[in-house]
Amino acid sequence: MPIYFDNAATSHPKPPSVIRAVRRALTETNANPGRSGHSAAIEAGRTVLDAREKLAALMDAEDPMNVVHCFNCTDALNLAIKGSLHVGDHVVTTWLEHNAVLRVLSALEQRRRISLTMVPPRPDGFVDPDDIRAALTCQTALIVCTHASNVTGAIQPVAAIGQVARAAGVRYLIDGAQALGGMPVDVKALNCDLYAFPGHKSLLGPQGTGGLYIAPEIRLETLREGGTGTDSHSLAQPDALPERYESGTVNLPGIAGLAAGCDYVAPRLSQIMMHERELTQALLEGLSAMDCVTVYSPAQESGRAGIVSFNVADRPSSQIADALDRQGIAVRGGLHCAPEAHRFLGTLNRGAVRASLGHTNTFDEVEAFLTAVRGML
Repeated sequence: MPIYFDNAATSHPKPPSVIRAVRRALTETNANPGRSGHSAAIEAGRTVLDAREKLAALMDAEDPMNVVHCFNCTDALNLAIKGSLHVGDHVVTTWLEHNAVLRVLSALEQRRRISLTMVPPRPDGFVDPDDIRAALTCQTALIVCTHASNVTGAIQPVAAIGQVARAAGVRYLIDGAQALGGMPVDVKALNCDLYAFPGHKSLLGPQGTGGLYIAPEIRLETLREGGTGTDSHSLAQPDALPERYESGTVNLPGIAGLAAGCDYVAPRLSQIMMHERELTQALLEGLSAMDCVTVYSPAQESGRAGIVSFNVADRPSSQIADALDRQGIAVRGGLHCAPEAHRFLGTLNRGAVRASLGHTNTFDEVEAFLTAVRGML
């Protein structure tokens, strides 16, 4: 049987309930939510609201209307960043960010709309909140930080960084791409104003889904305008959430699958987290014991998501990933769309091999993986 260790890219397999929900949305409730008054459209609208409510519950968000459906986490990050900033603003972010953050900010900087400070992590791979504080200026309008690195899995001190943001009166965005669904998230406890997330990773939903939590006091500029099914007499974009940020037809089949993914994850979250943590620890310990293998992920279980990145001797990461693929093991080599993280690790030229575990992986699969790597030494 193939071994799938690429859950940080997208989770696999999806629960059967997710597949059933997608099929039902396409066959039984296939209507445009919020656009018509017939029963199928009303039922479709209920599906969209149901997903919103379940996502809000997973994040401990008080009002589901503050959870906006997006096309993916990148879409949510674009909305959060571009909707927050104005000409002359300063932004603080970190070297650990995905290109979904870095390319957006870099483009704004190159167009001379913003100035940007990128804070490096400490040698242990974690960002120091004091370094974030030191980077703030009187023009700082936004702090952006990943919840967990998609390269090393290092869970960042996002709540402490949120305290820095609160004390300075600066808007705070967390990229939850590798967190929501795999660990507890409480947007109030994290002191965040904006929390972006994908639906297709730890939430186990289909690709093409994701969302953005927007704190009640936050108003973002829109990235797109259009039909919302509300205030149709007006040429102005509605102010009310979530319609303000959901112009056009939403991905009903995907959202239906995402709601089913939330149903699967919510009652099992602690179990999933502990299972993935134990598997990841076994994987990390096995790799760390091998000569000629360099492991880049944190050693402590509590400080790491289900991700272990490594290299074998001086061989290119793509070569190792391809060799594992030929043995039926799916991992990801390369730079993982996070070039500054690899610059920090010293792996910018060859990348790293990333093994990322999910809720259905087993200890037997971990041992088979370790055996395959040993055979390359």
